Amino acid sequence: QVQLVESGGGLVQAGGSLRVSCAASGRTVSAYAMAWFRQAPGKGREFVSVISWNGVITLYADSVKGRFTISRDNAENTLYLQMNSLKPEDTALYFCAAQLYGSGRTGTHDYDHWGQGTQVTVSS
Repeated sequence: QVQLVESGGGLVQAGGSLRVSCAASGRTVSAYAMAWFRQAPGKGREFVSVISWNGVITLYADSVKGRFTISRDNAENTLYLQMNSLKPEDTALYFCAAQLYGSGRTGTHDYDHWGQGTQVTVSS
């Protein structure tokens, strides 16, 4: 069983940057596709980005393309999301998710393992 713990969230001004991390434990995630989702108050959970098991394939939601960068360190069993040029509409609870042998899908139902989330708040 994989356990995922997010960290690195916080309060930042619009235009600023933040990097959130997701540490995996329980087993190595080197064979897992890993993704970031987010959920703003009163809204559903939405896809942000996904990275393939080897880091070769990455996908981004249109709303974050060019501003966010997903990466992973399989040796450290950790997933990252570098967020630049942050906007107030990026304010949300950010979750990481993992799927064994995943193919980089973007639906919440495509992932079996989830963290508890880390809050990112962007002030205007």
